[in-house]
Amino acid sequence: MLGQLAAIIAPVLVCAGIGYLWARMRRPFETEFVTALVTTIGTPCLIASTLLRLSVDFGALGDMALATIVVFVVIGTLGAVGLRAAGLPFHSYLPALMFSNAGNMGLPLCLFAFGEPGLALGIVFFTVSAVLQFTVGVGLAAGTVAPGRLARIPLLYAVAISLVLMATGTALPDWIANTIELLGGLTIPLMLIALGVSLARLRIASLKLSLAIALLRLLLGFAVGLAVAWAFGLEGMAAGVLVLQSAMPVAVFNYLFAQVYKRAPEEVAGAVVLSTFLSFASLPVLLFFVL
Repeated sequence: MLGQLAAIIAPVLVCAGIGYLWARMRRPFETEFVTALVTTIGTPCLIASTLLRLSVDFGALGDMALATIVVFVVIGTLGAVGLRAAGLPFHSYLPALMFSNAGNMGLPLCLFAFGEPGLALGIVFFTVSAVLQFTVGVGLAAGTVAPGRLARIPLLYAVAISLVLMATGTALPDWIANTIELLGGLTIPLMLIALGVSLARLRIASLKLSLAIALLRLLLGFAVGLAVAWAFGLEGMAAGVLVLQSAMPVAVFNYLFAQVYKRAPEEVAGAVVLSTFLSFASLPVLLFFVL
């Protein structure tokens, strides 16, 4: 079991560590370029190449999507109640409680823990998360919801096209399949390196509040993921992926949106950093639980 845990955790820590040290050495790293490359090319290709290589049960994908939606509804509701009780504004802190790092950190862990079938289920969680984050999450920070943002999320087109091809049994020509697989292969390493760079560059301004948000994100995510998995009767890999993705740290995008809309960016940045380091420390226990 120790060897299995090390095989899952080590690649994540090494890649994120490379990014962290790279930034600490003040080496150039164009975050905006890498983010655009990953979100517009890498992630859609990873989604397509993963889904099209596997014989995935559509029922399992649908169950994961529905369970993921319930996870976000429950976390959002409980988070709103907690913030109201603490007298803290929703628009500043609720996105940080709701949206986990299901991409940069969650997808690699799903892959290393459960293989490509687990990655496919992790992609379902990540897709639902991305849709909600770029509508509800941005809406909370901005004060207004703009559903038109969905049209600018490339991964949705990748999911839709992949599902159509899977449903019709259509195989892509080898040259297209190989190209998509090659481009998709850059995604996970770049995600982890970019995560490490972000951790090195973000600063903790308010330790007490940031730590409270970080702990609540991790504990609430784990508890709700576990409860929803039980309620839906999910077992084995499906339950493990749902709990793992739900228990990920605060997503870096929450900080970016908080910075754009001036919603306590320093506190959100601190929550990103602290929740990520706490997550790294607790990963052995979390993986031991879900495996």
